[in-house]
Amino acid sequence: MSYATYSSRADMGELRRLRSLLPPELQSWVTVEPAMDVGPPLITSEELGKDQVEVQIDLPKWEQLAIDQRNLLFWHEVARVQNDTIPRDGWEMAALAIGLGGAVGELWVQDGLLLLLAMGLCGISGWRLYKRNNAEKTLKESMDADEKAIALATRFGYSLPNAYKSLGSALKTLIEQTPKKKQRDRYVKRLEALKRSANRAKDRIRSERDPSRAY
Repeated sequence: MSYATYSSRADMGELRRLRSLLPPELQSWVTVEPAMDVGPPLITSEELGKDQVEVQIDLPKWEQLAIDQRNLLFWHEVARVQNDTIPRDGWEMAALAIGLGGAVGELWVQDGLLLLLAMGLCGISGWRLYKRNNAEKTLKESMDADEKAIALATRFGYSLPNAYKSLGSALKTLIEQTPKKKQRDRYVKRLEALKRSANRAKDRIRSERDPSRAY
């Protein structure tokens, strides 16, 4: 068996394994495929239609991670799908382009009403794009997805401490491997939030075991 054949079979096996980690309620409309773009992110999702989402994996980078790290990062992406925070191929960019083109055209013909309409379209679409790409908002969405990934891990048999440990380990690896400071800082903030969440969970478990500690 050639290396290429072995690698291809290993890739298909990993994709099948990841599909088995999808919650049953997502299996009919969420697919897992290898990333085909040049220099893709490690894992991302794309909405293909109204009821179809594709999770895309950069398999060469992905397979450098430990299995538990992969699982928790995959469930993080699944959580983003469940939380409905996957970017859509929305109308905003098209509307912005149309609005800008219209504004230039109306300046040329000097039609004030159409110019106002074109500029209004630019403003609405620009605001929607800003909200969708706002760094603070996307970071909060990622932290929420981390919390939900922990819950998914326990649903699939992980203990709570192991779920936190595995996701924390994955984030530490991403911090070490990410050259861009902006993206690296996002991972650092996610890791800090995860540690706080783990401490809260630990305190909650202790108080449940010994109710007197809660008072």
